[in-house]
Amino acid sequence: MRKYVAEPYKIKVVEPIAITTREQRQEAIERAGYNTFLLNSDDIYIDLLTDSGTSAMSDAQWAGLMIGDEAYAGSRNFYRLQDAVRDVYGFKYVVPTHQGRGAENILSQILIKPGHYIPGNMYFTTTRTHQELNGGTFVDVIIDEAHDSQNDHPFKGNVDLDKFQALIDKVGADNIPYICVAVTVNLAGGQPVSMENLKAVKELASKHGIKVFFDATRCVENAYFIKEREPGYSDKSIAAILKEMMSYADGCTMSGKKDCLVNIGGFLAMNDPDIYQRATQLVVVYEGMPSYGGMAGRDMEAMARGIYEAVDYDYIHHRISQVRYLGEKLADAGVPIVKPIGGHAVFVDAKKFFPQIPQDQFPAQMLAAQIYLQAGVRTMERGIVSAGRDPKGNHYYPKLELVRLTIPRRVYTYAHMDVVADAIIDLYQEKDKFKGLEMVYEPPVLRFFTARFRPL
Repeated sequence: MRKYVAEPYKIKVVEPIAITTREQRQEAIERAGYNTFLLNSDDIYIDLLTDSGTSAMSDAQWAGLMIGDEAYAGSRNFYRLQDAVRDVYGFKYVVPTHQGRGAENILSQILIKPGHYIPGNMYFTTTRTHQELNGGTFVDVIIDEAHDSQNDHPFKGNVDLDKFQALIDKVGADNIPYICVAVTVNLAGGQPVSMENLKAVKELASKHGIKVFFDATRCVENAYFIKEREPGYSDKSIAAILKEMMSYADGCTMSGKKDCLVNIGGFLAMNDPDIYQRATQLVVVYEGMPSYGGMAGRDMEAMARGIYEAVDYDYIHHRISQVRYLGEKLADAGVPIVKPIGGHAVFVDAKKFFPQIPQDQFPAQMLAAQIYLQAGVRTMERGIVSAGRDPKGNHYYPKLELVRLTIPRRVYTYAHMDVVADAIIDLYQEKDKFKGLEMVYEPPVLRFFTARFRPL
């Protein structure tokens, strides 16, 4: 029997979940146009669609909700959040937003002008969209190993410094407002960036007057991998590693719905007072007052407490271990997954799972639908559908065509992971019988959220 790390918490409240029949699931997936985003929560048994906003909050966080100061300006909970950001991440200024994409919107409007290029260690959907809407062009500067699902490089999220330098030489540093470094890299499989690489990126960027902003959504997971894999960090605390990581950035966007352990909220943090002043002007337009952004006082309190809880070693060790448990069980059965196993999810390689389905017939979208039909488990496509289209209207064809099994924090048990693994392993045994999908509705932006499909 596989060994596992026991939960560092006990269960105080339970929520019933739906157990459905195959016939009910067939009706539901057809109604949803074979898009798992369009399934109703009541039709889901185990929901691995995302780890965004799906965490279970602690008793201390729930208690914090009761001392929410809902003042329109100057809420005391804002100052608690500001203190937590300064203490744990080290940034001087913080502007609350309703979630991470609110911070991306503000940062993009402040720093990006038409004709700018924004390098990053692999695209993320909403990040690239905000960059493009403001006239920028995203340029991928991640190491090549990140595009190979079977490569075991311990830090596949690393920026390729030669690619970064080549972009600077090609377009000029004046046309690069900042480099966006995701820690960890979601679409590469939840892969981390090494401390050595973060330091080198900061040095190269500073040499050319280019700012460094992190997508810090899963930064605690990145800190854990540094502690586990990078020489010289095994004896350091998660908090100390995280603080050093952040010292190599000028600021960050944060979706608090992940590593801050809350169900809603985010922030933009920075050290530059000029960027801060401009951010406070824009946050009023899009979110709310600079002292609450898009968040209630009670939510800022819960986030402040979650920031401290997330750097507890026992918590993050269990979190990573639970993800690893699921991934190793699938890999042992021959199911093709992204290696090494990442921090927030297990990514199934749909190209290798369904080699008979061409990429433009959406193999990952089909696999996500079939996993739901098999066991009521909701997952997410992260391939050609998520990648969208280029400015000329052609599909982007990412090298990675994946299905993401995203584990919410402190929500499911190892028994749930067994159910997920068994369902996918059973499905893999009959993989040859499946065909692809055709898209019957496609929205112009971020199509993966609401596109609809039907089987070929």
